[in-house]
Amino acid sequence: MVEPKDPIAAEERLAQELRRGAVVLATLAQVRPRQYGYSLVQRLTERGFEIEPGTLYPMLRRLEEQGLLESLWDVEGARPRKYYRLTDAGAETLARLSVHWRRLAGVMDRLLDEAERGESHGAD
Repeated sequence: MVEPKDPIAAEERLAQELRRGAVVLATLAQVRPRQYGYSLVQRLTERGFEIEPGTLYPMLRRLEEQGLLESLWDVEGARPRKYYRLTDAGAETLARLSVHWRRLAGVMDRLLDEAERGESHGAD
């Protein structure tokens, strides 16, 4: 077995890969009510899901291009802000992805519980 050269860096990369799959779901779940970019960063961070603006803004544009979000400008405040909100297609996608997430989370919980108990099913 080859030991990683820097186990902490390797762990951080793996954790980042885990988060990458969840960032779209987390974002879709937090654009009700409508949010502008910075408020969405704050909202996610307050709930324990830290995200860099450099990750969020391109993703918001991509989700809008896919028809899952729509944007609108509010120019009545001190400074104009671009707000995002779920479209009907975005709400449907959020609902379906939530089912997939919960199913996957349940399976992972069982697998991790087995690993913690030292259980093994199958050939070693």
